[in-house]
Amino acid sequence: MTAILAIGGTDSSGGAGLTRDAAMAAELAIHLRPVVTAVTVQTDETVLRIHPCPAQTVAAQAHAALSIFPAPGAAKIGMLGSAATAKAVNTALPAGLPIVLDPVLKATSGGTLMEAGGFGPLLRRAALVTPNLAELAVLAGTGETAETQAAALLAQGLQAVLVKGGHGTGDDSIDLLFEAKGTVTPFAASRLAVSKRGTGCSLATAIACHLAKGAPLPDACRSAKRDVHRWLRC
Repeated sequence: MTAILAIGGTDSSGGAGLTRDAAMAAELAIHLRPVVTAVTVQTDETVLRIHPCPAQTVAAQAHAALSIFPAPGAAKIGMLGSAATAKAVNTALPAGLPIVLDPVLKATSGGTLMEAGGFGPLLRRAALVTPNLAELAVLAGTGETAETQAAALLAQGLQAVLVKGGHGTGDDSIDLLFEAKGTVTPFAASRLAVSKRGTGCSLATAIACHLAKGAPLPDACRSAKRDVHRWLRC
């Protein structure tokens, strides 16, 4: 069975984090190997407490998960929590492994989960970074539009940025894939009158699953958009 590595935090509400990663991977018939970066105590409304795992423990989990046959075909990274953990993960992951980085800065239910400058080389190493509009503005630190902010990130050496349009306006939710080679690819779906936690986790995990199956990046993003839209309609 095709496998992916999922690196992130637990969520006691079950709405996001590794629980949501596992659910999406299961829907796509992909085996998920979890690496826990933190145990969070939260409800759907608020984050009550965060218990980070030591960086060396995170790295040890990753090494163990990577040693199992078959080797994961991609990695999805969610909540890291600290620069030390980001550094440990960057060191643990092998060269050539496609990485989808969901740059989790704050929980939907509140609470800061990561400082913008804490990702270090992971941002440039990732095959894809998937910020929402608020995360994009923080990471770019400049620019007034999604286009200028994405361009600023690509100028910093990022390979590709998928700007998620779920927090935008209009009849359609439009995600924009900006690649370092200069292409911009839109992915549109009708905006649904429904809100669920864990949409960012689901999208990044679905992209990693499709990359692990061998899909090119634009195709992986397109398929993942459909997967998440289907889940939101349920």
